Amino acid sequence: MSVSSDKKLHPRTQAVHHGTRRSQYGEMAEAIFLTQGFVYDSAEQAEARFQGTGPDEFIYARYGNPTSRMFEDRIAALEGTEDAFATASGMAAVNGAMFAMCKPGDHVVAARALFGSCLYVLDLLARFGVEVSYVDGTDLDQWRTAIRPGTRAVFFESVSNPTLEVIDLKAVADLAHAAGATVVVDNVFATPVFSKAVEQGADVVVYSATKHIDGGGRALAGVICGTRHFVREVAEPYLKHTGGAISPFHAWIMLNGLQTMDLRVRAQADAAAAVAAALHGHPALTRVIYPGLPDHPQHDLAMRQMGSGGTMIAIEVAGGKEAAFAALDRLEIIKISNNLGDAKSIVTHPATTTHQRLSEADRAHLGITPGLLRISIGLEDSGDLTADLLNALQG
Repeated sequence: MSVSSDKKLHPRTQAVHHGTRRSQYGEMAEAIFLTQGFVYDSAEQAEARFQGTGPDEFIYARYGNPTSRMFEDRIAALEGTEDAFATASGMAAVNGAMFAMCKPGDHVVAARALFGSCLYVLDLLARFGVEVSYVDGTDLDQWRTAIRPGTRAVFFESVSNPTLEVIDLKAVADLAHAAGATVVVDNVFATPVFSKAVEQGADVVVYSATKHIDGGGRALAGVICGTRHFVREVAEPYLKHTGGAISPFHAWIMLNGLQTMDLRVRAQADAAAAVAAALHGHPALTRVIYPGLPDHPQHDLAMRQMGSGGTMIAIEVAGGKEAAFAALDRLEIIKISNNLGDAKSIVTHPATTTHQRLSEADRAHLGITPGLLRISIGLEDSGDLTADLLNALQG
């Protein structure tokens, strides 16, 4: 028997137990149901399931699977939503959430500061006749001007990638809801551990589970969290017919990641705060960007919204790309890659990787300079990470 969803349990307990489905064998660990199809007791039962009038069971792995359903139930409980749909990747979640609800002639307002692939999805929407307006996410006046009666949705990252702007989620949600718009939040940098997105006004929350939920850099996955109506009647039909569902094996990896996520993310955030403080004011840097530092432009908002500065740091190396590349090449512990939320610390040069498709002018507007580095703090000792970065910056 699964832990009752009626009990008020701590998120750390929910992350270990919620939504467990056990087979007739009573296995302790969550089972991997590696099957693409399911057997029916009769033709009548098959008909009932396809018509949606039978028991809440499974039809085909693209539509749902016991392992993926465990992950969906568990993350929905942690996020505080009625339901969730697990996807093949974080970008499948963004694509599914936006394309499932929009049609030609609709209007979407989005923050400019987004991950490069998120911007690509919005470009695709525009190609199919959706009007997309972009705003500077931290400027509420721009949101107020751009959102209009009939706006279908607003979309933004609660903490932007890679410059760590923190958007006032509640304020934007209030403006959107007044116009009847759906609020879709990419909450990857906030993580499910520090997220209060739903209580602050988000209608739909998407995650790349590849990041902190897995936490070990092992597999791709994503998830859309929202109301039962949005998840099952809006998002699910689009995703199950276009093939965006998660694999059972990857869902099992994510379930195991959830069990330790709270411990990992809090340790990573503590380390990030220590590293950011140690780097602050370094003569080789023109900027240290970390929401947990008092000089961050949205520090107070970050503390209200998340209660933490998070696991990500951005630094700007004086001397531009050449100096940034030289520092990257001197690192020993921190690895050059383009993932984040991993147990291993990772550094990325956004201007030449994750955001390289943007024009130079757009990168400059977003603060993605040639010297900017994005650092995802892992589970290593913060002193070792600090020493590694200081050595790299010394030249």
